[in-house]
Amino acid sequence: MDTVGKVITCKAAVLWEHNKPFSMEDVEVAPPKAHEVRIKMVATGICRSDEHVVTGSLPRDLPVILGHEAAGIVESIGEGVTTVKPGDKVIPLPIPQCEQCSVCKHPEANYCQMNGIESKQGAMQDGTFRFSCRGRPLHHFLGTSTFSQFTVVNENSVAPIHADAPLDTVCLIGCAFSTGYGSAVKVAKVTPGSTCTVFGLGGVGLAVIMGCKAAGAARIIGVDINKDKFAKAMAVGATECLSPLDSQQPVSEVLSERTGGGADFTFEVVGRLDTMMTALLSCHPAFGVSVVVGVPPNAQSLSLNPMLLLTGRTWKGAVFGGFKSRDSVPRLVEEFMTGKFKLDALVTHVLPFEKINEGFELLRSGQSVRTILTF
Repeated sequence: MDTVGKVITCKAAVLWEHNKPFSMEDVEVAPPKAHEVRIKMVATGICRSDEHVVTGSLPRDLPVILGHEAAGIVESIGEGVTTVKPGDKVIPLPIPQCEQCSVCKHPEANYCQMNGIESKQGAMQDGTFRFSCRGRPLHHFLGTSTFSQFTVVNENSVAPIHADAPLDTVCLIGCAFSTGYGSAVKVAKVTPGSTCTVFGLGGVGLAVIMGCKAAGAARIIGVDINKDKFAKAMAVGATECLSPLDSQQPVSEVLSERTGGGADFTFEVVGRLDTMMTALLSCHPAFGVSVVVGVPPNAQSLSLNPMLLLTGRTWKGAVFGGFKSRDSVPRLVEEFMTGKFKLDALVTHVLPFEKINEGFELLRSGQSVRTILTF
């Protein structure tokens, strides 16, 4: 049946209340307006950022359709869309690239001013909604909302990709891989022969390790309280792993001793204030670089002694690995297709979309690195 220009009724996982399971609902998805794209989802990953909304630590208006790490096929386009066409394989982008704002025009920045990370409203870029259920509008998440069989995104939030790309794998480039890999190669600018320490060995943390290895780091130390993740970390490039629970000493002191005063580069990929400080303390006080990758809890702040930075440390952060999304995602997919890096090691579970709640339980229990939901 021709669906162009018509409302589509499909299944979506709706979060009606915090700390409650997702409800599989019949939702109405409006046709795309001007400069918008409607996408049929093929695969979507479960990310810790989605879980932060479930628990309320990342506040969003409810009800909402979450999901932001995905790949699909363009179903239809709105007036004025020129960069994709129906039938194209695409990756929705949680960080848009409008190409007009001061951030997009800056050669080193990527935090486009059209992004929805700090917006609790959860609407499209024009302030309206494309989802409805039970007679009421549903909020969007990061301009993507991929926990739905169909979604609508702005043209500046979608990237066309290689026609032969396996969507159930390259969906990881929509968040986990790009965020971690870019944090190493683009944000930290890891140097050959350096020592790196990665706190948090989930999907993004493993991608950081992959980036450190690709950049030529000689020593990569993985840190996590879950030792079940050590084998995966070693498989993608870690040279050693440790658990903070195995020592009476603060882990920053253990790491400083092991690295001769501190690592060249450290990465916090957990999203906790205490590990952010530990990661900062674990890099060398004279020349170390520490990168905040994990999403921090809402409305909390750290108290910092400026001497930690005055001696020469650099403390920085970035979203989406510092990559300009529309420029970088197609290139990363091409590099994956030519074998520059592998993504299979990041995936531990593949489930049908209807088992989304099971996928989140795997995340919460620490049993999964990345779970992919297929439609």
